[in-house]
This record gives sequence, C-alpha cells and structure tokens, in this order.
Amino acid sequence: MKARAVTTANSLKEGAAAVVHVAADKVDAANDKKLVHLTGDAKAAEAVVDPDYGVSAPALRLVRSEEIYQWVENQKSETKQKVGGGEETTTTYTYDKKWVDAPVNSAEFKKPDGHTNEGELIAGNKNISAENVTLGAFKVPEGFVSRMGSPTKYAVTDDDLAKLPADLKEGTQIQAGAFYFGAKPDAPAVGDLRTSFEIVKPGVFSIMAAQLGDTFEPYQTKAGDAIDFIEAGTVSAETMFKNAASANTIITWLLRFLGFLFMAFGFMAIMKPLSVLGSVIPFIGNIIGMGTGLISFALAGTISLLVIAIAWIFVRPLLGIVILALAVGSFIYMRKLAAASKPAAAAA
Repeated sequence: MKARAVTTANSLKEGAAAVVHVAADKVDAANDKKLVHLTGDAKAAEAVVDPDYGVSAPALRLVRSEEIYQWVENQKSETKQKVGGGEETTTTYTYDKKWVDAPVNSAEFKKPDGHTNEGELIAGNKNISAENVTLGAFKVPEGFVSRMGSPTKYAVTDDDLAKLPADLKEGTQIQAGAFYFGAKPDAPAVGDLRTSFEIVKPGVFSIMAAQLGDTFEPYQTKAGDAIDFIEAGTVSAETMFKNAASANTIITWLLRFLGFLFMAFGFMAIMKPLSVLGSVIPFIGNIIGMGTGLISFALAGTISLLVIAIAWIFVRPLLGIVILALAVGSFIYMRKLAAASKPAAAAA
C-alpha cells in the first residue's frame, strides 16, 4: 500500500519532467514514444450503436444499464452480553422489493416463502465505444475512448422503440426516457425490467500519453506506473498532474485508514478472550472491553505510522523522519501509560 503511493508519486514526478506539449492538428514523428500532451476536438466518424437493442446516437460512447425488480433480503444482527458470561446474537430478517442490477436468488433467503424472485436480464450492462474516434489528426484507441468523459442521460424515443429487435418490441413501453419491460411501470411487479442509456457527446478533450505513430498508448515510466490521462475540456499538463497527485493522495489515505482499521480490529480479536473472561461480571467486562479497544487502536496507530515512515524516508527524508518521530513518540507514550498503570493496579 505504502509502496504504491511512493511509486505513483515518483512516476508523476518523472512524467512531469518528460512531457511534451504538441498540437492536435498535426502528427510529428519526432515525438514517437515520447510522453505527449494535447487538446483538441474528439469526434466519431459514425454513430455508436448498441448491438442488442439497436439504439444509436452521435456519441463517443454509449453506456447501457439494465435493472430488474426483485425481492431483497435485509438482515440485522444484535449482540448482547449474557448474565454470567458469554454473548447472545439475535438476527432479524426483513424483505423489500427494489430495482437491482442483477437477479437475486431467493432460494438462498432465510425465509423464501412469499419472497420468490423470477426473471432474467436481457443482455446486462455494457459500455460501448464508438469506432474511428479521432482527436485532431490523431486516432484515439478504444481503451482510451472507453474512459472518456462523464456520461449524461440519453432519453430513448419512439424511433428507438421501433428499432428494437422483434423479440423485445412486443409489450415494451417508454417510461422516463427508458425502455420498460412489464405491464405497469407505475406499479412494478417482480421480474419487470427497465433499460436506460447514457452517452458521452463529442467535444474538447485533453490527453496525456505516449505517442505511437498517429495514435496513443500508455507511457511507461521508469518509476513503475504507466501514464495515460484523459480529461474533458482544455486541461493543461500541469493541472492533469495535480489532479493525478490529488487522486493518489485520497486513495492512499483511504487505504491507510482501512489498513489501520483492519489492524485495530485484529488486535481486538486477539484480546477478545480477556473481555469475555471479565463478562462474568458485566460491569467488569465492559471496562476490560473498553481498555482492550483503546490499546488495540493505539497499537494499530503506532504500527501504521511506522510503516508509512519507512516507505517515505528514502523518497522524502524530512517527511519520513517526522512520521517516524510520531511513531516513536506514540510508542514511548504507551509505555509510560502501561508503567503508570502497574502501581495503580498494585495499590488497588
């Protein structure tokens, strides 16, 4: 996790030093294999077509979403301490009907009677890229097109309904700009389906990647990460690197937090027998449980800081040393707390 953050930071630094800005209206062979940045109008030679529904739109890509109306099981568990020691867990089950993106197997429900699901998806969700997409004089590969832009709603029309395959057309309605496969859109029944579409319209895009002839491929840095950024609008190379660095920071701290939680709960599981032993007297068990919880989170925090410091100390020594000092300080503080608690325990 920490190695990933360092690798990405070094890759972005390497890319920022190597990037070359080029014009979109001309392909310069001298830039082949180099990391290039360009901005231009992205457009497709033909409309993008959904092969399963026949829906077509003048767009860079078409995103199809299918949903099915199903029973869904919800469960809630509550654990209580038993007088005399031990725990008792009670689980309750409730059922709702919802729109979901995949059929739900009701045979696996705790209480399947009266909650039977039926129906299947027609073709599933799909992200369909237009063919022959260009950005100025450059051809945009399908792998890049599939990530371009943020889709916006495409409302199907009567013309789209008329283009549906014969086996889908009968009984199909249009509701809120989507195809509805069922009798009553306002009162859906289990097994009803609805299919909606979104599109990414042609427009101005900025790309940063390795130039490969008149097209692009990911630019492989020596640090380890590949660079292939695509953003809608006119976005400078500097801004693209800043955006990538911000995303890396967010992901890194999210992973660090999750790692910290997993570690803390792991320590709590190890110390669980102590609180269970103390639960013979509920009040004592609660106190022990709080104590083991605090110790678990303190240990997890100290170890997390130590791992982060080791990861950064060779890349950003000052940052690594500061984090290492925090880790050592946390460890010393815990030792002092433990030492102070011994005389108190002896006096009691």
